[in-house]
Amino acid sequence: MPALFGARGYPAVLEWMARRAETIVIPLAALIVGMALFSLFIALVGKSPVLLYETMWRGGFGSWFSIQNSLSRAAPLLLAALCVALPARLGLVVIGGEGAIVLGGVAAAAIGVALSGAPSFIVILAMGVAGMAAGGIWIGAVGALRHYRAVNETISSLLMAYIAIALMNQLVEGPLRDPASLNKPSTQPLADIYRIGNIPGMDVHWGLIVGVVACLLSWVLIEKTRWGFAARIAGGNVRAAQVQGLAVGPLIVGFTALAGGFAGLAGMLEVAAVQGSANASLAAGYGYTGILVAFLARHNPLAIVPVAILLGGIDASGGLIQRRMDLPDATVLVLQGMIFIVILFSETFYGRFKAFNPDLWTRPDLPRGTA
Repeated sequence: MPALFGARGYPAVLEWMARRAETIVIPLAALIVGMALFSLFIALVGKSPVLLYETMWRGGFGSWFSIQNSLSRAAPLLLAALCVALPARLGLVVIGGEGAIVLGGVAAAAIGVALSGAPSFIVILAMGVAGMAAGGIWIGAVGALRHYRAVNETISSLLMAYIAIALMNQLVEGPLRDPASLNKPSTQPLADIYRIGNIPGMDVHWGLIVGVVACLLSWVLIEKTRWGFAARIAGGNVRAAQVQGLAVGPLIVGFTALAGGFAGLAGMLEVAAVQGSANASLAAGYGYTGILVAFLARHNPLAIVPVAILLGGIDASGGLIQRRMDLPDATVLVLQGMIFIVILFSETFYGRFKAFNPDLWTRPDLPRGTA
């Protein structure tokens, strides 16, 4: 180990660990505090917090069936979280991934029906491209509005999500509607050969692998390429990036378009692997849960993977909580909301603890707990 960190040996190891511990300890502490506050809420409504978390564990990870259910729900969360995490590297807060998901699903369903009769590989590939294009254009427009017209991306992406859902309803209930879908308007169902199957030996569709690969590629983009380096510079100080000659506009539009493309791909996977057609079920809230996943992971694409699985497990336990504890299925949404509030509050603690900043260890003049 000392050889890996140079001549300084173990002090260098401690410094390396301390600098990286902050991004783990603070989110983990926020998660624990959020769950503790939720326990108080559950106790106030006359239920046992211990039984709740036991039921939540059983419903999310207590059996092989539960684990597979959690992984299936984590698949779209991986891509939805990237829709938040990638623009965040540029200092942008994009929360409208839900709109890109539903439009990506509708575009994929329309292409799948239009190309009916073509080879399955061609159709599935075209569906993926259509889903990414729809999501990329939608969220890319948010980035363009932010850079060229100074429109706040948080507000515009949220408003455009509602527009996207309304547009999806209009298309599904109008020109793309299958006449056979009576009670629940849907597009025409995809043929079985155009459906994405499960991973061998698991009842989990291939979207999970796609999501994990997308997270790995996103980490490489951010940490190992010049575009990622430029994005980090622009995210730290736009003026400084412009002075250095960086093309901030194309960076913003490109990263937001890529982020939207991932969300659109999540919509395509929901159609091709889960629903079989585009309908109102596409607006399942994955885009909003992806916001929590991204913030809890500190916008790190690699950290998104375990966090998405955790949130997928919490989401999967909602039905069991409703049956066993006579609580609403939306109970898990209350938990997610509390965790998100605490996560936002915890942002104020970064850089405030001397233990996480080795540069301050040799300065006794600074009191503990200050930056």
